[in-house]
Amino acid sequence: MSAVPANLPPRYLRTPEAARFLGLSGRTLEKHRTYGTGPRYSKLGGRVVYKVEDLQAWVDRGAKASTSDDTGDVVLPAKRHAAVSPAYAGQARR
Repeated sequence: MSAVPANLPPRYLRTPEAARFLGLSGRTLEKHRTYGTGPRYSKLGGRVVYKVEDLQAWVDRGAKASTSDDTGDVVLPAKRHAAVSPAYAGQARR
């Protein structure tokens, strides 16, 4: 069951608010968006917005019970990953 009452519309956060919600810097969240490693987002006009539910789902994806917990789900760091985007496969690291 959703934590949001059915009569309320979904809550959207802009990048600075979403970054504070996650405990990240706005720039780190922008990098996650660029590299495809971050939470789902939407573009409304020229604005990037995040649903609170999508931010929470991204955080939950990285939840572990211990350091040996192997759930298969990983939240990747905000950098280029060939596995996420084949466009980065042939590029050298800087």
